[in-house]
Amino acid sequence: MLYATSAAVMALGSGLGNGMITANLASISGDMGLYLAEANILLAVYVAFNATANLMLVKARVQFGIPATMHVVLGALMVAQVVQILHPTLGTAILARAVSGLASGGLTTLSLYNIFQVFPVKTRPVAAVIGFSLPQLAIPLARMFPLSDIAPLGWQGLHMVELALALAAWAMLNLMPLPPVERGKVFEPLDAVTVMLTIASMLLICTVCALGRFYWWTDAAWLGWMLAAAIPMLALALFIEDRRERPLLLVRWFGTKEIVFFILVAIVVRLALSEQTYAAIGLLTLGGLTSDQLHPLFATVMVAMAAGIATVALTLRPDRVVPTIMTAALIIGVGAWLDTHSTSVTRPPELYLSQALLGFGTTLFLGPALLFGIGQIITRGPNYLVSLIVLFSTTQNVGGLAGSAMLSTFQITRARVHSERLAEALSTGDPAVVERIGIYARLLETRVADPILLRQQATGLMGQALSGQANVLAFNDTFWVVTILAFGIASFIAGVTLLARLKAGRAQAQQVTR
Repeated sequence: MLYATSAAVMALGSGLGNGMITANLASISGDMGLYLAEANILLAVYVAFNATANLMLVKARVQFGIPATMHVVLGALMVAQVVQILHPTLGTAILARAVSGLASGGLTTLSLYNIFQVFPVKTRPVAAVIGFSLPQLAIPLARMFPLSDIAPLGWQGLHMVELALALAAWAMLNLMPLPPVERGKVFEPLDAVTVMLTIASMLLICTVCALGRFYWWTDAAWLGWMLAAAIPMLALALFIEDRRERPLLLVRWFGTKEIVFFILVAIVVRLALSEQTYAAIGLLTLGGLTSDQLHPLFATVMVAMAAGIATVALTLRPDRVVPTIMTAALIIGVGAWLDTHSTSVTRPPELYLSQALLGFGTTLFLGPALLFGIGQIITRGPNYLVSLIVLFSTTQNVGGLAGSAMLSTFQITRARVHSERLAEALSTGDPAVVERIGIYARLLETRVADPILLRQQATGLMGQALSGQANVLAFNDTFWVVTILAFGIASFIAGVTLLARLKAGRAQAQQVTR
């Protein structure tokens, strides 16, 4: 029971702080004197360091031990949060997000280790599913955190929450020690080169994904220069690893058909899951709802995600991994399809079912996807573990950021198209348009005496209503994209599975005839 509690604390520590910052970024970025576009650099830094954390931490745990490694990481996290609280600047905030992303990777693994102590050895696959799925519950929980409790302290209130979580994780690490593991000298000089090149390239890629829609992809030349620098650096890191005798990353393994299948499915499903974090929230925010009004919705999502974890834990078997992933994609597709019928008056109760399906599909997908990857390394040996963890973390973290970037870009583009079409369809001589402008004018006439100015402001309100409707239609288009993606990947998995079975059947028939 104590190890289960420790696992829950570690899981919350790995994701709750960043989830709260992501959920409230638009509301509190002004507290630091930043535009929203500038504040998004904090998300990019966190994702980049979180995606690459295990490049450093896996070997550190082997050479120095789990407790020593995590004491250093948690100590750095607490120091970074205290510095940010005492001296709040953009530079210290970036430092805090970098260390937080690194610590999150370590805390996720610690949560898994603690869960392993709860279950017997024969049920370790179930423990792995639960351990990697628990941090996902921090995302809806962050959306349920009352903004009024941290608002008096502004941005610093969120750093205090992260500091408290780090202290709780540090306390549990000391109270509930893990069994000792075999240690040895594993670090090599070239590890540092690979780590630095990978982190630098990921920082550039994540920055482009986070800021592209704000500065617009084709308008800011520096976005292109960032990508132009990131790709060669990442390629050089992979080239170095491919030529090493004892590499951190087994690059050629990434090119096998099983891992390509794994990468494709993981990225596409992660893109689809961005529907919940960007599109659904964007639609409700467009309707004027605040974070505090979405608490019941995310309570429903959290229950659904917990149900997904329980379902996988109770039903998963090696022969069910791929069908479970396909089922998760279908459930995500159904949830996104339900949202395609949204209107300007859609409110959280209308989204309970669809978002619950997406939450259920999230945790139904994560565990089996991880076990699919683990199944690929069982016959190859533990040397492949670092490559798998880094690959899985990258597809989920960078994939989520890229998914939001893709969906937001599509939504903005479609909103412009719908706005133009609606404007073309309306005429100032249309009786319905004249009547609506008249309604707006009567609402304003007590405050605006000049009839010309009154007419202009009423027409402006009409334009705002048109823009709002165009954005709603664009969000519906975005939901359709997610629906097609989810159903498409489910069909792809079904096709690959059927083809594999047909090949196996033909091979078996040929053996019988011989």
